[in-house]
Amino acid sequence: MRRLLRTLAASAFVCLLLPLGAGQQATAAAPTATASADPIGMTSGFYVDPYSTPAAWAAANPGDGRAAAIRDNIASRPMARWFGSWSGNIGAAVGSYVGAADAADKLPVLIAYNIPGRDACGGHSGGGAGTPSAYRTWISAFASAIGSRPALVVIEPDSLGDFSCLNQAQIDERNAMLKDALAQFAAHAPNTWTYLDAGNPAWISAATMAQHLDGAGARQAHGFSLNISNYYGTGENSAYGNAVNGSLSASHGYAKPYVIDTSRNGNGSNGAWCNPGGRRTGAVGQTGGGAEMLLWLKTPGESDGDCGVGAGSVAGQFLPEVAYKMIYGY
Repeated sequence: MRRLLRTLAASAFVCLLLPLGAGQQATAAAPTATASADPIGMTSGFYVDPYSTPAAWAAANPGDGRAAAIRDNIASRPMARWFGSWSGNIGAAVGSYVGAADAADKLPVLIAYNIPGRDACGGHSGGGAGTPSAYRTWISAFASAIGSRPALVVIEPDSLGDFSCLNQAQIDERNAMLKDALAQFAAHAPNTWTYLDAGNPAWISAATMAQHLDGAGARQAHGFSLNISNYYGTGENSAYGNAVNGSLSASHGYAKPYVIDTSRNGNGSNGAWCNPGGRRTGAVGQTGGGAEMLLWLKTPGESDGDCGVGAGSVAGQFLPEVAYKMIYGY
């Protein structure tokens, strides 16, 4: 990893990603536990995964008429890599991925998706570690594999919006696991920015989400994420994120930077969340309305489950026709 000071390069990079005043907001909002980390300043841009599902499909199907468009418009863009039980040895999987990004002097974005009772109420992406103890072992190995290398990590999408089918004891157990996950990253991955997931504007009220975030230890996180695997427009998410921060500030005395998943929000939402048709990839790098960054956290073309235009597929399966149409918005 190149540790040379990047005063001009880092400043220019942050200016591309942050709206006017957002850098000051992030500095003021972040607690001292995360203030020393600067994964953006330590790297020269975001990592493009050469083995993402769209990249692998395009490489395996060079004669397909859709391959060039998918390669050039999706596979060539920085996206998050998701890690769960399918990843095998989590330490080896995370270490290999972060190591490849580090060797290229790029910033990887990772998503930890293995909490027990995952997607308990939705059901399409159910699973996760078998017990809280097993999850603690898994997330500790995840954090340790990153070590001192720079990274962004989103911790457990949907976990704080998914309370409708949980009793209080289950909620308390989940919050304890999320707090411990944040502690593991603070202890073992000091140059990682962690984000708890805060759902999307149509799920629960901003005030309720602020309560959920605080209950899960958001004060110890760098920030929170919005719109993961969903389709709501950037403006709607910014308004929601600002409202969540308003409630955090009013009720708990702090606010946090937030990032928005724009991977599939180019046409906004039609009200459906599970493989709706007519969606489009969204912008990255251009920020506004208070967001710290616009990122592709879901891979365009990966299915939400056996539903909508992905009927017959399983969650996470890459669907080239869906990806191709998402490039053009039809």
